[in-house]
Amino acid sequence: MSASLTVVDHPLVRHKVALLRDRAAAPATFRRTMRELGALLLYEATRPLPLAETDIETPLERGRFPTLAEVPCFVSILRAGNGLIDGMLDMLPDASVGHIGLYRDHETLEAIEYYFRIPDDIARRPVLVADPMLATGHSAAAALSRLKQAGARRISFVCVLAAPEGARRLAETHPDVPVIAAALDRGLNDKGYILPGLGDAGDRTYGTL
Repeated sequence: MSASLTVVDHPLVRHKVALLRDRAAAPATFRRTMRELGALLLYEATRPLPLAETDIETPLERGRFPTLAEVPCFVSILRAGNGLIDGMLDMLPDASVGHIGLYRDHETLEAIEYYFRIPDDIARRPVLVADPMLATGHSAAAALSRLKQAGARRISFVCVLAAPEGARRLAETHPDVPVIAAALDRGLNDKGYILPGLGDAGDRTYGTL
C-alpha cells in the first residue's frame, strides 16, 4: 500500500468505527459518531500544519505561545462528507468550507460532478478534503483534480474507511496527496461498495435508506 496512506490506529478511533459498522445504529447515533470521528481524524490530518508564536497574556503573566500559523480550508464531498466536516468545525470553527457535489454512475462507477463551490483563497491555504468512504477512488480523484485546477496545492484527504483499490488509485493519480483513514478494509464488492464496510454513509447519516 502507498506510503501516502496513514491509518489512525488508535483504540478510540477503532471503537468509533465499530459503532458505525453496526447496521442497528439509528441515524442519530450514526451522525453523532461520524461527527466525533471527524474531530479525531482532524487531529492526525493537521499534524503537519505550521505553528507561529503569538503574544498572549495569561492570568499571571505575558508570554509567547504557539498557535496555528494558518487555518485550513475544509472541503466536503457531498453529501456524506458533511458528517465529518461537522466534527472538524467543532475543533476549528474559523475554518472556511467548500463543497463538491459528485454522484457515482452505477454502470461505469465514474464520478459525475453537479456542484462546485469553494473559498476564493484556496490556493493560499492548506486544504482538507472529507468523504467517509474511499471506495473505487473515482470520486476522490475527480474532486482532487478539480481542486488542483482551482489552484489548491497543499491537499490532504480524510476518510473513515478506505479500500485498497481506492487507496491505490489515489496513489497513482494524486501521489502528492496524503490520505488519512480510520480503517483500511478488505476490498470492494461487484457494485463498488467497501467490504465489510458500513453501508452507504450518506443514507445512514440522513436516514434515507
